Amino acid sequence: MSFDQLSSMEAGRQRGGGNGGQYSDDPDFQRLSQQLSNKLFKLQGNIANLNRDIGHLGTRQDNARVRERVNDVLEESREMFKDVGEGVKKVQGWDDVTPTQRYQQQKLSRDFQSALTEFQGLQRQALEKEKASVSAARAAVDVASGGGDDSGAGGDGVQLLQQQEQQQELARLAPQDEVDFQEALIIEREDEIRNIEQGVGDLNVLFTQVATMVHQQGEQLDDIAGNVENVRTDTRGADIELRSAARYQRNARSKACCLLLVLSVILTIVLLAVFLG
Repeated sequence: MSFDQLSSMEAGRQRGGGNGGQYSDDPDFQRLSQQLSNKLFKLQGNIANLNRDIGHLGTRQDNARVRERVNDVLEESREMFKDVGEGVKKVQGWDDVTPTQRYQQQKLSRDFQSALTEFQGLQRQALEKEKASVSAARAAVDVASGGGDDSGAGGDGVQLLQQQEQQQELARLAPQDEVDFQEALIIEREDEIRNIEQGVGDLNVLFTQVATMVHQQGEQLDDIAGNVENVRTDTRGADIELRSAARYQRNARSKACCLLLVLSVILTIVLLAVFLG
């Protein structure tokens, strides 16, 4: 078998991840990591837009369009965070990762937790402003309804009383439509508040799950690091012992050579004495 064939087979094993192992260029791992990175990038854009629009709530720039945009982006981002969270958990559970893949795992976890923390803060801001808006709207509706009920008709004559009642009825019809409209808006906003509260709770659970996995992996990495340190210490000790053994062996060989040389000299002298004698 030629060297080129051996190189081709080795490259094929690395690309394929023999025996089920995951290599640094594992296409499934890389594809999933890239998809999660792209979604996190989009979520960062959503967070920037939410930060701007939520700042408009309760100000002169507050309007129905801004509120609708805020709620749409909140809902879209919540679903994306759930999807990304499941992907991050899958990446964290990947078997036989290389150092490069381990770095990608940690980076994705950090980016996910950072983005989710910022998003949860924005959700709470939106929730507070929605509650304040609903409270103010509810108070305004109560005042309007009470004003309509308390206005009485008074007069000395029957004709004057009828005229006042007609004017009061006409004046009450228009505000009542506005009151009904405001009531509908309040109910809609209360539904939005419940959705935000539920979203905050769901994402808190997801954040806890990912953080727990990261913590457990951190403990595993600490164990691996400890084992590596122990192996390095044992290896260093073995190296020292091998060096000592090699030095003793060299000394022994030197002594043997000296002894052999002395014996050779003695033998030579004996032989010369025998032949000359």
